[in-house]
Amino acid sequence: MPIVTVQQGPRSIELKRELVARITDAFVDTLQLPAETVQVWIHEVPADSWASAGKLTADR
Repeated sequence: MPIVTVQQGPRSIELKRELVARITDAFVDTLQLPAETVQVWIHEVPADSWASAGKLTADR
């Protein structure tokens, strides 16, 4: 049973539905697994808790 963890900034429920459907389809197509065995965990990180190149994402 694969478990995929996605770390990202907050997104709408519609975008998350699309994301998990596409990730699941990729595993089903590539590894020939039943969709029921694919788990996707979304960990959303607020913009004020994420930084790149020394700057908070919230400050960009």
